[in-house]
Amino acid sequence: MTTYTLPNESGHFGQYGGSFVSETLVHALDELRAAYEKYRNDPEFLAEFAYELKHFVGRPSPVYHAKRWSEQLGGAQIWFKREDLNHTGAHKINNCMGQILLARRMGKPRIIAETGAGQHGVATATVAARYGLECVVYMGSEDIRRQTSNMYRMKLLGAKVVPVESGSRTLKDALNEAMRDWVTNVENTFYIIGTVAGPHPYPAMVRDFQSVIGQECLEQMPAETGRQPDFVVACVGGGSNAMGIFYPYIENPQVQLVGVEAAGEGIQTGRHAASLNAGSVGVLHGNRTYVMQDSNGQVMETHSISAGLDYPGVGPEHAWLKDSGRASYASVTDEEALAAFHDCCHLEGIMPALESAHALAHAARLAPTLTRDKIILVNLSGRGDKDMHTVADLSGMSL
Repeated sequence: MTTYTLPNESGHFGQYGGSFVSETLVHALDELRAAYEKYRNDPEFLAEFAYELKHFVGRPSPVYHAKRWSEQLGGAQIWFKREDLNHTGAHKINNCMGQILLARRMGKPRIIAETGAGQHGVATATVAARYGLECVVYMGSEDIRRQTSNMYRMKLLGAKVVPVESGSRTLKDALNEAMRDWVTNVENTFYIIGTVAGPHPYPAMVRDFQSVIGQECLEQMPAETGRQPDFVVACVGGGSNAMGIFYPYIENPQVQLVGVEAAGEGIQTGRHAASLNAGSVGVLHGNRTYVMQDSNGQVMETHSISAGLDYPGVGPEHAWLKDSGRASYASVTDEEALAAFHDCCHLEGIMPALESAHALAHAARLAPTLTRDKIILVNLSGRGDKDMHTVADLSGMSL
């Protein structure tokens, strides 16, 4: 029996979540909530979503035993959920496919999105091309510099990429600009938010579309190992890949849920993006959650080697999971993530995204403290092709 029923009707996870938006967006959000409630359990909608996930995205993604890395570390066995094998190379496509099907049913011909690492932008541009809809993606100019290849992928797919020069020129600022666009063009535009943040219903809607990740694991892990994992580990920026794998496990208390934030150059330096570990409660991008902010409530600039984790807030459901004790949240530095990236390449022949490398680094830290019969399942949320220039620069190599 399902006892976990969050969020409530107003979109709250305890004190977190909700909808803190300008009056001009209230109607758009009401319209979106009504459409999602109408279609979320609609057999035809769910059948089309399942068909696209199978035939276009390539699901189910497999689970994989990282035997060589597990042997080298000693202790627990590390398994990967291979979201890097999805079409477009990350988990983002799951949610984008769900939202584009909703946009079509709502009669919205224009799609907008924000992106940090570029994977959400690529996924949005991909599904917009799949259905012949106009697509505009907002991306911070600093992230464009770090993720040039993804910018070109979006353009090749027919999207217009708008560089954002305000603030820190990263994900936070891209989201601000996308929100402004939506306010201006609300009648014909559908905003595909890429993470489990934003005003209600986005945190729950994105979680629901991403929960296919954990639902598959519920079947795959017993088939491969005879039981469910002891730990489920995933990186957390806004937190969609983590919520996607956590959600189906929330009601199984035997499975420990661990989110991994970006500690950047070290939490003590102030140059990080660990809002759950070092932030405080505030309002950002339409919801109440943990935010990196100063004593005056001004949002602080963040830093991470990975553009996808370089965000000063986190999804409100993660804030609730932290406060309730159902999930714990660790942090990993740039240096530790880069080391895990190289280890995964050398030992398993798999090139992870730098975001995913944060989760891998924590798993590598955790495994030696556990016995060999324990199982750690890591959500390998994306592949690392997009990060080649960053890794090359930091490793003293040339491309």
